[in-house]
Amino acid sequence: MGMAVVKTFAGQGVSAPEVRVEIHLANGLPAFQLVGMAETSVKEARERVRSALINSGFDFPAKRITVNLAPADIPKFGGRFDLPIAMGILAASGYVSDTALLNLAFVGELGLNGEIKPVNGLIPVVMAAANEDIPLIYPGDNDIEAALVSHATRYPAFDLLSVYEHLAGNKTLAKGQPFSLNHKPQPSTGWDDIIGQAQAKRALMIAATGSHNLLMVGPPGTGKSLLASRMLSLLPDMTEEEALEVAAIHSVKGERLNAEQFLQRHLRSPHHTSSAVALTGGGSHPVPGEISLAHNGILFLDEFPEFGRKALDVLREPLETGDVHLSRASGSATYPANFQLVAAMNPSPTGDIDDNRLTPQQQLNYLNRLSGPLLDRIDIQVEVPRLPDYDLPAPSNKPDDTLFQTKQFVAAARQKQLMRQGKPNGALNAGELADICKLTSADLQFLQAAAKQLNLSMRVFHRTLKVARTIADLQDESAVSRAHIAEALGYRALDNLIKQLSSN
Repeated sequence: MGMAVVKTFAGQGVSAPEVRVEIHLANGLPAFQLVGMAETSVKEARERVRSALINSGFDFPAKRITVNLAPADIPKFGGRFDLPIAMGILAASGYVSDTALLNLAFVGELGLNGEIKPVNGLIPVVMAAANEDIPLIYPGDNDIEAALVSHATRYPAFDLLSVYEHLAGNKTLAKGQPFSLNHKPQPSTGWDDIIGQAQAKRALMIAATGSHNLLMVGPPGTGKSLLASRMLSLLPDMTEEEALEVAAIHSVKGERLNAEQFLQRHLRSPHHTSSAVALTGGGSHPVPGEISLAHNGILFLDEFPEFGRKALDVLREPLETGDVHLSRASGSATYPANFQLVAAMNPSPTGDIDDNRLTPQQQLNYLNRLSGPLLDRIDIQVEVPRLPDYDLPAPSNKPDDTLFQTKQFVAAARQKQLMRQGKPNGALNAGELADICKLTSADLQFLQAAAKQLNLSMRVFHRTLKVARTIADLQDESAVSRAHIAEALGYRALDNLIKQLSSN
């Protein structure tokens, strides 16, 4: 009888719990039994492993083979367990010594010819192996992706025979390529050529500085989508820790990032026909959706009211908590979803608020597709009007309206927030506002009176104060004044439009 234990890692959201692959060879009729809460794709490893071993020149043991994936309470799916199962069978058969497997972990899917194929969700596995200080052998085609985890000990392999030669001491596998940050700065165009829309550009700068959610309301062709796409150029690059979180989510989804994309924030722009599951994630094995793929970046929803009501309302909890928890019959997963929402919409179904074809009630019905609780979570609502003159793009004459200058303002104000409270103003909780905003009694009374007059909810009251704090940071002022509060109160364009239509 032979026995072997091989370390590997399962996939559970953006984490990778350790799994022990226990192999037992016993006398009896030839059989292959796989246990340990394994789904069909894992149980099919029997045929893949058998063919891979035979085609690599090894004898497949004609014995009763039992494979246990422990612990049994962790769901296992996919082909990532093929390589550890094959190495366990080789060790139990005497091809490889038990000591050669002690300080190694394996992950990879096997082809019938012994080729090691790439797997999804490798970055969480590499991070887990690095945290446990265990060298990892993984598919060679995943090497560019795995290199993003720079502190891990990695051995990429392309076939089963090369892994055996490494363990037997005949030919050592080369270590994975070193991490090389090849970050190219974003082009310095795309902001200076926007015609007019000074208020919208100001709102965009405030939103980028404080990580505030933004809604742009205006007729078709006024530049709402253009402005939203240019906002990404204002945001600072991610830290390496933030970038690894994002890379792990994309890895689980099967979207592999390279070094050039590593520190760049992402803009996700799903079509308005997307379902609630497409936005939040899900499936038989919960995979991340658009809101998680936009983690630490921007989720842009164009034609905002055209999204289904259910699809929009599922955004409410992630906008508050910064993550989404998915539960399915096969298991559950929690994915980060700390995204910045940027939305754009027309003021009416026909695109123009003054269209005589619509009654005020028809326009109001269109706007009421957006629930009040969702609108309360949008810090800035700005109007993007149709320009009176048909001008061609021309360089701005304002020295403080170039992309370079605007990025400097944003970066300086964002750094001030991080030094003061360790996070952007948009992430402040209600208990922190009194100390950080530092209102005088007169200014607080002004804000309270305005909130009562405008009938603001408590959530909007707090978010208005956060926007005012960001405006003060942009002006390099330590305290929030009445002028900052007044400007923040002015960014409620859709609320004002709804009240105007309701009064008609």
